[in-house]
Amino acid sequence: MPRRKEWGASVFVVNSAYAEEREDMATIVTPMNERRWIGRAGARLGFWLGIAALVLLAAGPLGWRTGLMHYRVGLIYLMPAAALAAAAAVIVSLVSFGWWRSLARRRRVLAAIGLVLGAAVLSAPLQAYLRRGTAPSIHDITTDTANPPAFVAALPARAAENGSPVAYSADTARQQRAAFPDIAPVVTALPPADAFKRALETARGMPGWTIVSSDATQGRIEAYQQSLFYGFTDDVVIRVAADGSGSRIDMRSVSRQGRGDFGVNAKRVRAYLAALKQRLG
Repeated sequence: MPRRKEWGASVFVVNSAYAEEREDMATIVTPMNERRWIGRAGARLGFWLGIAALVLLAAGPLGWRTGLMHYRVGLIYLMPAAALAAAAAVIVSLVSFGWWRSLARRRRVLAAIGLVLGAAVLSAPLQAYLRRGTAPSIHDITTDTANPPAFVAALPARAAENGSPVAYSADTARQQRAAFPDIAPVVTALPPADAFKRALETARGMPGWTIVSSDATQGRIEAYQQSLFYGFTDDVVIRVAADGSGSRIDMRSVSRQGRGDFGVNAKRVRAYLAALKQRLG
């Protein structure tokens, strides 16, 4: 009988020690599992934040193109919201990478997609913000600030779209001269007829341009170009006039919507003038 009691006591001690060991293991394993859960949840959350950022960013141009919302809704509200969601996707996805080894393959893919998608979406509003800081809040650029070329063929389309007025103000001229002093007319020794031909050939070769009209007798070429993202339309007019024994070529590029163009029209004018000078030799 004493031996049985001793044996029973030994079993009790062993069981107690095993129970204590299990409790100690639970205190170690439970926090580890919780941290792994954070990694899995972070990968999934980063993915869906990236998807949400993409939807918010795309809703603006889609709503404007389909007439469901004004473009200002997209630029003022949806684009900042997309930027916040994209930044959150990048941060959360990067945090989930801390549990990369413990994540399943599917979770790793979700985390990687959330990171790439968030970074891609974030780049759009970031670039727009950086361009806004370097360009004045104007959308009308011309090589002749004293007497800019006039639009004729583009006026009905601008009226149908409720576009901005084409009147060129003295304040716009002042801001343009301060921001883009290099934009100036092209003077050539060619007679107006030959200069007009070269100007029209250059306009036809500009990527994305659609020629609306060309009048050799008036020396006027009109075209337009649409942006890829929102589909904003910018109108272009080129004027070729006699200048002594040669010719002077002026250009004007105006956005139909908005007040600031992030420097897009100035970039277009520069690109055309560079191509024209190359064609003129």
